[in-house]
Amino acid sequence: MLTLDFHPAGRHFLHIPGPSPVPDRILRAISHPTIDHRGPEFGALGLQVLDGLKHVFRTQHPVVIYPASGTGAWEAALVNTLGPGDAVLMYETGHFASLWKRLAERLGLRPEFLGLPGIDGWRRGVDATMIEDRLHADRERRIRAVCVVHNETSTGATSDIAAVRRAIDREGHPALLMVDTISGLASAEYRHDEWGVDVTVAGSQKGLMLPPGISFNAVSPRALEAAKTATLPRAYWDWADILPMNRNGYWPYTPNTNLLYGLHEALDMLMHEGLDHVLARHQRLAAACRSAVRGWGLEIQCVDPAAYSPVLTGVMMPEGVDADVVRALIYDHFDLSLGTGLGKVKGRMFRIGHLGDCNDLMLMAALCGCEMGLRMAGVNLQGSGVEQALHHLSSHPLESARTA
Repeated sequence: MLTLDFHPAGRHFLHIPGPSPVPDRILRAISHPTIDHRGPEFGALGLQVLDGLKHVFRTQHPVVIYPASGTGAWEAALVNTLGPGDAVLMYETGHFASLWKRLAERLGLRPEFLGLPGIDGWRRGVDATMIEDRLHADRERRIRAVCVVHNETSTGATSDIAAVRRAIDREGHPALLMVDTISGLASAEYRHDEWGVDVTVAGSQKGLMLPPGISFNAVSPRALEAAKTATLPRAYWDWADILPMNRNGYWPYTPNTNLLYGLHEALDMLMHEGLDHVLARHQRLAAACRSAVRGWGLEIQCVDPAAYSPVLTGVMMPEGVDADVVRALIYDHFDLSLGTGLGKVKGRMFRIGHLGDCNDLMLMAALCGCEMGLRMAGVNLQGSGVEQALHHLSSHPLESARTA
């Protein structure tokens, strides 16, 4: 028999940028007995979570829930709106933008990648002027969609989605705007309707504090119109099958019943704390984490302060130091999981997640583990990042959600 000897003493510290820690009350909700997904009790649950999600996406329009990973929601966004050979403009901000492009290619689309060359493009958010210039050159309006990542999980850079919308509008271009906010939703400011997004892609395992297994498409009226003439093959992902049944709280196939219990609990937690308070908490913890990195004398992966992510912080290692060796040492000695570098930055950086169910003491424990591990690995630090983070948190108090 296989024996899994995980974390023999104390509690594991999960500080990757997702999946994020799942609160105990959500785990308890998921453990409720499974019910009939065609019965009246389930219909009531379905209506409640579908309505609650609109508040998180900041939309009055439909949100489609899939029993799938974020990759499934990527595919759903494309196949519901586009046809074979359609031109799609995508922007390279990091590893996940690259994966979305690869998926578009496999579907028979013609994605064009914009971005800065080399690793520099993985240290910033989207440059909306580059998108505007490319759309200006598209005189025949062949580009059918613009796809960007809101919060690039591989780098710790966010993008100004409203600026991308303005760039499209200044050109009067009819392209749909599709946005991946899989790691941004409920952690970073996001406004589907106000920013004019046509399809927003998100997932359960980040700011929503759930295990992996649910993903979402928030859909604008323009996207629903595009779906009427889209010709890419679709069946499981088809909005036309799902949305009519959603009106009564049901799905055309078996939904992820117990994860929907957890989603209901997560939405209740977010609404009880207040979404604005949740977002402010993330910004404060992120600023404290960055102060620790500076205190160590290390470099933050994202070089544009305007694009700093409230979800994670990428930490660059000095020349000659393998970030994965440092990360493995920290895991082995302190039971602390950190995100690995991906793609172009593999071995050059690690990522500290501070999203979802995270507070001051949880972040400080993670930073203590990082500092001890960096010193044990022989990394030359300029000072104590832990002290810098403590100073930031104590000098920037956040009003308690209990009294707000």
